[in-house]
Order: sequence, then C-alpha cells, then structure tokens
Amino acid sequence: MGSKKVTIKTVVNKSVKKVWQFWTKPAHITNWNFASDEWHCPKAENDLKKGGKFSFTMASKDGKMSFDLGGTYDEVIEYEQISYTLEDGRKVDTFFTDDDNLTAIKTIFETENTNPVEMQKTGWQAILNNFKKYAESN
Repeated sequence: MGSKKVTIKTVVNKSVKKVWQFWTKPAHITNWNFASDEWHCPKAENDLKKGGKFSFTMASKDGKMSFDLGGTYDEVIEYEQISYTLEDGRKVDTFFTDDDNLTAIKTIFETENTNPVEMQKTGWQAILNNFKKYAESN
C-alpha cells in the first residue's frame, strides 16, 4: 500500500485560526469534504487528538454510492500540522502555514493501488479546492 507520495496545495484567504476550525469541526467538514457537486458529506465524526479517530461519510447525492473514510491521528499540532493513518494503512500529513491573514495548506498523501495516481491527485485537490471556496465564503 501507499506506493507513491503525492502533494497537493492551496492558499486560503483566511487566518490560520479560522482555517483550523473549518478544517477540523464536524459542522464545517460536512460542508466541504467532497470532490464535486454530485457528492456530499452527510456525516463527520472527529476526535482531533493523537490516537483519536475520525470518520467521514462520502456519498453521491443520488444515493447510489457511499463510503466512509476513516483513520487514526498520529500527530496533531494546533494550527500547524495534522498527521494520520487511514484505515488501509496509508499515511497523510497536512501542514498549515500562517502568513498574516493567508494560510497555506499542503497535504502529502500516500496513494492507493486501485485508481490511477493522477486521478487520486485530482480528487484530493478538488476536495482541497472545495475547502478553500467554503472557508473563504464563511
């Protein structure tokens, strides 16, 4: 598993404190954690601490497909870093860099072996872009 590491990035026009809330609070996660308008995130559970677990339900709006993305936090440094291991063993690291009222977000994730790497990168980047749009409009 996790044969290749892929990096995605964005810059959000909000303070890191706001970005952190939007990124970590279930009430916000359900508003941005999907790759396209055909999907949504009807449920999010998040115990944000080292050893804590999370589970996000991703579902197509037509009700035909649904899956849970879950894992365990390996490291949580408030306003700076969130690292976790997905249930399938892949590692994900997200870094937040504060620059006045701009926050740079960089996520490095290990790919799975089912879908093409470029497709995975596109999907993860689409979710990150959706996060940026949500955070900047709230």
